[in-house]
Amino acid sequence: MSDTFPVAVALVARDAQASTGHAIRTSAMPLVPVVHPAIDIDLRYASADNISGRPLYDHGQALLHRDAMAALVRAADLAAAQGLRLRVYDAWRPAAAQWRLWQVLPDPAYVADPRVGSMHTRGIAVDLTLADAGGHPLDMGTGFDEMSAASAHGCTTITPQAQRHRAWLAGLMALSGWVHLGSEWWHYNLPDAARYPLIDDGSQAPRFVDAPVA
Repeated sequence: MSDTFPVAVALVARDAQASTGHAIRTSAMPLVPVVHPAIDIDLRYASADNISGRPLYDHGQALLHRDAMAALVRAADLAAAQGLRLRVYDAWRPAAAQWRLWQVLPDPAYVADPRVGSMHTRGIAVDLTLADAGGHPLDMGTGFDEMSAASAHGCTTITPQAQRHRAWLAGLMALSGWVHLGSEWWHYNLPDAARYPLIDDGSQAPRFVDAPVA
């Protein structure tokens, strides 16, 4: 990976500190920005367009562990070779946001118990979809974060075209070293998650634990 990535993370941390009053601790965070010519960023938890109905992130930068970013670059290269693009909905997730999601949907089939830790908080998971050359997302049968049986890999109740699109995404992600989560067509993570510790951004996760869900 380029030596410029840690510098970029430091700039993200500086901007986060200026706007929120607390810094992302780069020394404890082996994260790099998600940047590639064939990747578009649509970070849903930085807006209200998610299952909680409110922004969960105080940053708009998609970040991943450098190992995950290397695998995502491979996937993006494969997509680009087929005239396709990747659209990233989520990447590294701060612990505070994981607590908020758990409050909204405390179902381990879809949201990891924050006391155990999410693969997103380890920086090794990505939520994404395929898009055409113009950046328009392909039909996947359900929307991102639709927590239903129809969102599962291998679901045959969606249209044949949507099944093909899911298979395309699964194929290029598998070839790039990712493994899928059975209940969510959009979620992929690196194998051997236990090798990667949870990444603390200094956001004081318990601040959301007792907050009412609006």
